[in-house]
Amino acid sequence: MTYSDVTASGPASPLPRLPATVKGLSLVSLFNDFASEMVYPLLPAFITSLGGGPTLLGALDGASDLTSAALKWLSGRWADRAGWRKPLILVGYGTALFIRPFIALAGSAWAVIGFRVVDRVGKGLRTPARDAMIAASTPPPLMGRAFGFHRGADHFGAVLGSVAAWILLSRGVSVRDVIAWTWLPGVVVMLILFRVLRGAPAVLPLAPSTSKPVDATGRVFWGPVLMLSALTLFRVPEALLLLRLQGLGVPVATIPLVWAGLHVVRSAAAYPGGWLSDALGTRGTVTAGALLFAGVSYLLGGSLTELAGVGVFLTLGLASGLLEPAERSLVAQLAPVRTGRGFGAYHAVTGFAALPAGLLFGWLYQDIGAGVALRGSAALLGLTALGWLVLRSPGPSRPPLPPTR
Repeated sequence: MTYSDVTASGPASPLPRLPATVKGLSLVSLFNDFASEMVYPLLPAFITSLGGGPTLLGALDGASDLTSAALKWLSGRWADRAGWRKPLILVGYGTALFIRPFIALAGSAWAVIGFRVVDRVGKGLRTPARDAMIAASTPPPLMGRAFGFHRGADHFGAVLGSVAAWILLSRGVSVRDVIAWTWLPGVVVMLILFRVLRGAPAVLPLAPSTSKPVDATGRVFWGPVLMLSALTLFRVPEALLLLRLQGLGVPVATIPLVWAGLHVVRSAAAYPGGWLSDALGTRGTVTAGALLFAGVSYLLGGSLTELAGVGVFLTLGLASGLLEPAERSLVAQLAPVRTGRGFGAYHAVTGFAALPAGLLFGWLYQDIGAGVALRGSAALLGLTALGWLVLRSPGPSRPPLPPTR
C-alpha cells in the first residue's frame, strides 16, 4: 500500500454535508482574498514604477513566502495546543488586513517588499490553524472536497478583488488608491470571522494512548512532503508569469482582469479537483497538476500572441484546482494526530522552497531571458512529477478525528 493510495472510504449511505465551520472559513477566505487580490496583480507594475526589476519581483514572492513559512513552522505547533487555534486564526487575519492598505504609502520598491512581508506574517500565523480546523471539522470521506470547497471560495474572492481593481483602474483611479481601498473588504472579513469562530470546534488535549500516534514525523510523512516542496521549488513565481504577459503585449490595466480570469478557473476547478482526490487518490491527482503546470511554463516560454499567452496562462488554474485540495487532503491523512503540526510543517517546507525559486528564476529571467527561465522550470517540474509518481512509502490509515468541543 502506498501513501498515495490512501483515500477515505465512507459508508454506503449518502455522504454528509460539508460542516458549517468549513463553509464559514471559506467565506472568510473569500473576502480576505478579495482584499489581497486587489493588490497582488498590481505589484509587478507598481514595483517596476518604483525602479524594481525582475530579480526584485522574484525576491518579492520569495521573501514573502519565506517569512510566512518560518512562522507556519511554529504556528502549526501552537495550533495543537488547547485554546490556541482560534486566537491564531483571528490574529493572523487581523495582521494582514491591517497592514495591507499601507502598501499604498510605499515610496520605494523595497518598502513594498517590507509591507508585503508583514502581510505574510499574518498568513503564517493563521494558515496551519485554519487548515487543521477544517480537517478536524470534516468527516474523512469529504476531506478532499472540504479543502476543494475552501480553495474554490478563496479563488472566487480573488476573482472579485481582481475585477474590482480593474474597474477602479479603468475609471482612472491610481494604483496607490486601489491598494488603499482594501480596508473595506478587510472589515467584512473580521465581522464574519468573529461569528464563525464562536461556533467552531476547539482543540482538546490529546488523551493518553498506549499506542504510538501517527504524527507529522518519520519517513511516511516527510517523503511526500519533501516531494511537494520540490514541486514548489521548480515553479516560476506567479509575479514573473504576470510580467511575462506584459512582455507578450498584455496592457497593465488588463492584467487584473486576466488575473481574475485565472481565479475563475481555479475556483471552478477546486471542488472537482477535491472530488477527484477523494475518489482516485492523491498521487495521480498531484502528478497531473504538476505536469499541467510544467506545460503552461513551457508554452509561455515560447513566442505567443497576446491572446494565446492569456489562454495558456488561464490553464494554470486547472493545475491549481488539482494540486491544492489533493496536497492538503494528503497532509491531513499523513498527520491525523497533531494535525496543526503537520500542516505547519507542510506549509513551512514548501514555503522555504519559494525563496530560492524566486531568486533563481528571477535571475534567469532578467539576465538570460524569459524563455530559459520558463522552459527550465518546465523541464525540472516534469522530472519531479515523474519522481513523485514512482515514490512509494507506507501509507497511514486515518483514525477517528481528535476530540473537539
